[in-house]
Amino acid sequence: MDLGSSGNGSLATEFVLLGLTQAPALQPLLFAVFLCAYAATIGDNFSILAAIIVEPKLHTPMYFFLGNLSLLDVGCITVIVPAMLRQFVSTDRSISYRSCLSQLFFFHLLAGADCFLLTVMAYDRYLAICQPLTYSTRMDSGGQKASVGVTWVCSLANALIHTIALSTLKFCGPKVINHFYCDLPQLFQLSCSSTQLNEQLLFVAAAFMAVVPLVLISVSYAHVVAAVLRIRSAEGRKKAFSTCSSHLTVVGIFYGTGVFSYMRLGSAEASDKDKGVGIFITVINPMLNPLIYSLRNPDVQGALRRVLTGR
Repeated sequence: MDLGSSGNGSLATEFVLLGLTQAPALQPLLFAVFLCAYAATIGDNFSILAAIIVEPKLHTPMYFFLGNLSLLDVGCITVIVPAMLRQFVSTDRSISYRSCLSQLFFFHLLAGADCFLLTVMAYDRYLAICQPLTYSTRMDSGGQKASVGVTWVCSLANALIHTIALSTLKFCGPKVINHFYCDLPQLFQLSCSSTQLNEQLLFVAAAFMAVVPLVLISVSYAHVVAAVLRIRSAEGRKKAFSTCSSHLTVVGIFYGTGVFSYMRLGSAEASDKDKGVGIFITVINPMLNPLIYSLRNPDVQGALRRVLTGR
């Protein structure tokens, strides 16, 4: 399939991303802010990954999945922020049609993998707390790799479906995107052909990629809470809950911003709010995740100290 063809013989060669702001005075400040955020995210997530690799105490399923989450965070912010930084220092805001679809594909690939990986992490906590006798056999090395593999396969299928379906749309009018990256809702607004099928696919994907995982996470933690409340000692309950609180915080932020972003298809007036939500999804979430997982985790903190100090 020729991704450059708009479907009616004309050629959609490029779009124009308006970016976060068109005020020249703010461009240098925003460039510095997002460059620091990008550098901090890359540094923090790779530090978490290094700590997990070098510290034998962290060679457990929970930290194996956390390491994969760190890689996803690095990928997600790298798909968006370098292109955004270019918008701050260049007057050329154009992005080629192929680059736009590539950015959309990789964003949905990584964000979808995030959805499923967070579900796997909830199931891991359920097995560890509610089924401790069978935990080591169910979550052995093969089970961990299979879980991550299924996560990638499902996410890849979702990203391919959306990208191929979008490539069949006609873009014969204005090609100005009031956003700082290419995403489905904004591109739907620019299409001069029917987006009904695309919106139906997005609705189905929302159920498959968001609702089902969120239900599974909720069910897993309902069992976890019931099991923890049966623990008699307050110290035991605190320790059990502490292993889950970081994950629940990440789930709440991830799904809260994601649902808000995709609930308002066709809302042309919401562009500035969409940009704010987009910053949360693509920049703040990946930057916060390593902090959330390390702040209240003495094992991760100790491993990070050893990685950073060499002791």
